[in-house]
Amino acid sequence: MSEPAAEPAGVLLVDKPQGITSHDVVDSVRRLYRTRRVGHAGTLDPMATGLLIVLVGKATKASDQLMAQDKEYLGEATLGVVTDTQDAEGETLETNPVPEITEAQVRAVLASMLGDQFQIPPMHSAKKIGGQKLYDLARKGIEVAREPRAISLSEFELLSWQSPKINFRVRCTKGTYVRTLAYDLGRKLGPGAHLSMLRRTRSGQLNLARGHTLPQLGAMNDDQLVAALIPVSEAAPAA
Repeated sequence: MSEPAAEPAGVLLVDKPQGITSHDVVDSVRRLYRTRRVGHAGTLDPMATGLLIVLVGKATKASDQLMAQDKEYLGEATLGVVTDTQDAEGETLETNPVPEITEAQVRAVLASMLGDQFQIPPMHSAKKIGGQKLYDLARKGIEVAREPRAISLSEFELLSWQSPKINFRVRCTKGTYVRTLAYDLGRKLGPGAHLSMLRRTRSGQLNLARGHTLPQLGAMNDDQLVAALIPVSEAAPAA
């Protein structure tokens, strides 16, 4: 009698497309690998794209280890429009004229936001208070006090400035809300802003160079799917 096939296990790097949730990606991976034991190490909002670390089989035990890594993002902040979610998916709260702002001014504000600091989680987030997710409360029109959390930005680089769009790259600690960075950036420059694009490019030592799109994964056979998994010892050497 043949041995039952071993459950696949490892870390899968998925290039998440815009418009679907991280849970949608997990569901797709469950079907592809024919196992329920699938999770992820750090969610991405539906509007965000890029690196989603998916954990298959026994690799789910390394979730905390992988989530703790610093992250790198490419983002775009649009000045002059403030939304209730701090990103492009929200309702517009303010529309303000954008004054003449120089590239030097933008660079100076980005530089001022580097280092250790505290950030208040936005109401439209999955953080729980009293057992309830903040976005569930926000949808009911309820706003509650949130404890600031310690974060740190090691890099906040201007890639391009063409009013009203600021394109940037940021490297930050876990738990940083990049849309709140965009909101704060807009307030510091005057007219307010919202996050209009976000793409995660790196988490710790893992990056999109080894990532796969969902169509690419869907075209793989079983052997190729197993080969796409990175061993936990390689993805999280200290795990």
